[in-house]
Amino acid sequence: MLRIALIDILLFALPFLIYGAYRVAVKGTAPGDLWKDAPVFWLLAAGCGLLLVVMATFIQFSNGERGGTYHPPVIEDGKIKPGTID
Repeated sequence: MLRIALIDILLFALPFLIYGAYRVAVKGTAPGDLWKDAPVFWLLAAGCGLLLVVMATFIQFSNGERGGTYHPPVIEDGKIKPGTID
């Protein structure tokens, strides 16, 4: 679950990171003045949009049959058998 949360945070923050890198590399902006006139609303919208598109893509193309039955993970012979969808 932590891995999924970290991926979501990275996808949301990606527009901010790209914008900051662009301002520092191309325009030579000092790191202290980086966010003074930043288009924060559009960066938030881009982060949310990117996150939603990637999540929808992962859901659409994830493994498992549609309408199948979910079997949760179980412990067999001291080992965890992952959950499956039949």
